[in-house]
Amino acid sequence: MEQDIRWKQRFANFEKALFFLQSGCEQKKWTQLEAAGVVQAFEFSFELAWKTLKDYLYQKGIHSQFPRDVIKDAFQSEIIENGTTWLKMLDKRNELSHTYNEVQAQKALHIIKDEYYPCIQQLYLYLKKEL
Repeated sequence: MEQDIRWKQRFANFEKALFFLQSGCEQKKWTQLEAAGVVQAFEFSFELAWKTLKDYLYQKGIHSQFPRDVIKDAFQSEIIENGTTWLKMLDKRNELSHTYNEVQAQKALHIIKDEYYPCIQQLYLYLKKEL
């Protein structure tokens, strides 16, 4: 019962982060500060996404601990549709969270908007139905 509640509590934070990311992804152009905000919103949306997935899987009897394992198990369980993109997101999150490079951030913005955000949103919609 506690794990059932845990994933739902984490989902509430994931939902807030996703909505923040969504507002950044809806823009056509970003100032330097807005671009940094979208990158940061992606980082914490991704972090909450995989941790929510981890808690959800645990509640279903699948005990994964590390992000890469959680992603693989979620793909095998048909919770997420594009495992390869999720693994790329993990790598990009790791890359972006350890250094800030404006050129790198500008390149990442379009990938976040066009590839990563739709995958995170797909997970959100899946989990929303499970509440």
